[in-house]
Amino acid sequence: MTTAAREEIPPLFQGLFDDAALFPPGNSPMPDAVRLHGEHRRSAHAGLVGGFVCPSGRLSELDAAARENDLGTRAVSLTVPGGADELARAVRSVGAYPGLRLAAIEVPVPAGELPAALRELSTVAAAEGCAVFVEVPVRDVTASISDQLAESGLCLKVRTGGTVAEAFPDDAMLAAAIGTAVRSRVRFKCTAGLHNAIRHVDPATGFAHHGFLNVLLSVHAAQIGSAVAGDLLAARDPADLARQVRALSPEAAETLRAQFRSIGSCSITEPLNDLRTLGLVSAA
Repeated sequence: MTTAAREEIPPLFQGLFDDAALFPPGNSPMPDAVRLHGEHRRSAHAGLVGGFVCPSGRLSELDAAARENDLGTRAVSLTVPGGADELARAVRSVGAYPGLRLAAIEVPVPAGELPAALRELSTVAAAEGCAVFVEVPVRDVTASISDQLAESGLCLKVRTGGTVAEAFPDDAMLAAAIGTAVRSRVRFKCTAGLHNAIRHVDPATGFAHHGFLNVLLSVHAAQIGSAVAGDLLAARDPADLARQVRALSPEAAETLRAQFRSIGSCSITEPLNDLRTLGLVSAA
């Protein structure tokens, strides 16, 4: 996987893709996922790769596989499927593995339960000194929810795909969630369904996938108050979208990534190949 020359990863894409190889549709076995993560980290495109996403119930597997692959200290984005009630216990369990370092925590919380969970969530965020991403269904991303998260120092996580068609929000729904998050100044990430750069329909499933370049440009449009955020999510012209990305100033890219933190992807290779094809990463 290592190439002869280092690849120049622009700041816009630095650490953009959290390695979620364990999750659908990839569902990689832990040893394979950890081995490939290590290869990505040692590769010419290492700058593209964020943390390794792991469920709280699989930390012992992760630790064993990481030791076998001699990964040293591992930055982990810990998912807590049990929600806020399991958060403190899950975070404590990380302490049993000295080689693991919490890079982020991701926890689903139904919108109606968020007010009661805010204190626990913000306490953990402050104690651990890492970002806590609260997963809220896209349809429930309201100004009230986003404001509460921002005021509590928490982040938002939205799901942009899955294993059924209903898991993919349409353009209007996703654009509304992005706009709401931007106006609230809450930091956020997306996960699922964003393996490729450009909006497309997967011929194998018939699912309409959002493109990660579409999403990045939509966030930028919302940040500058443009009304075209939804149009950008629907765009399908690779050359035009790549041109718009290249046209972003360094300041605009920095502002974008300060708020839009990362994308959870079960593949690192697919987005990398798209970026190479579009000429958005190149040999240094």
